[in-house]
Amino acid sequence: MKIIIHGGFFSESDQSHEVKTAKQNSLKEIAGKAFEFLKTHSAEDTVVFAVSLLENDDLYNAGIGSQIQSDGKIRMSASLMNGENQKFSGVINIEEVKNPIEVAKVLMKEDDRVLGGFGAKKYATENGFANFSTEIPQRRKEYEAKLKNGGKGTVGCVALDKNGHLAAATSTGGKGFEIVGRISDSATVAGNFANKFAAVSCTGVGEDIVSNATASKIVTRVTDGMSLEKAFEKTFAELKEIDGFAGAIAIDHQGNIFHQDSYPTMVFASFDGEDFEVFN
Repeated sequence: MKIIIHGGFFSESDQSHEVKTAKQNSLKEIAGKAFEFLKTHSAEDTVVFAVSLLENDDLYNAGIGSQIQSDGKIRMSASLMNGENQKFSGVINIEEVKNPIEVAKVLMKEDDRVLGGFGAKKYATENGFANFSTEIPQRRKEYEAKLKNGGKGTVGCVALDKNGHLAAATSTGGKGFEIVGRISDSATVAGNFANKFAAVSCTGVGEDIVSNATASKIVTRVTDGMSLEKAFEKTFAELKEIDGFAGAIAIDHQGNIFHQDSYPTMVFASFDGEDFEVFN
């Protein structure tokens, strides 16, 4: 059993030592809780559990603490992919829901598994998700002062369960101040992808991740026989050709964990039941 999570990138406005320490402690705690959960649950259930914890922590740009868009509203996106059956579900630009990843989880049972905007919110309401404002004072202050907070905030989790099954989940509050209607990578297979061989969750600039098809490329290359490390190396070399900004976390079916970013610093933590690795 293995678990790795990420909390996006540092932005220019929150690289203080206090915030760094808070994120290190938060990620280690959540990774530990997620691993305990993984002992008795599937990879799919675990990645949802872990990402919901990340969404509930206002240190990260997802769920509570999400960025505010150019019209003053918060719209969030999240997706889930089960590597065993390769089902993908997600919500795009959903408003006033505490945990978008949990809506994505419920959508797994539907034939229409990716919903956006009003339709996503309507589905959430019909399935018992209460109205919930995810705005925090800091984000409103940034919005009103037009302080761009980096645009690189996302959270994600990849898990390998005791049955050898993989899953990936990713959630974001967007890059902040974006044009209304923008689609991020987080609810696409470019930013969140899994099959029986590997699972990947990305963070960074969504347009770069989509242009490079980052998550799906890495998983496809592992499926075709490339090692996880070499798949990252080739995919990030291609990302560099377009001066792309991204980070990714992954686990393969053999239990290998890997992570990489194109620019400093993606914040992450992993745990295998014995050893923690936390970003420095």
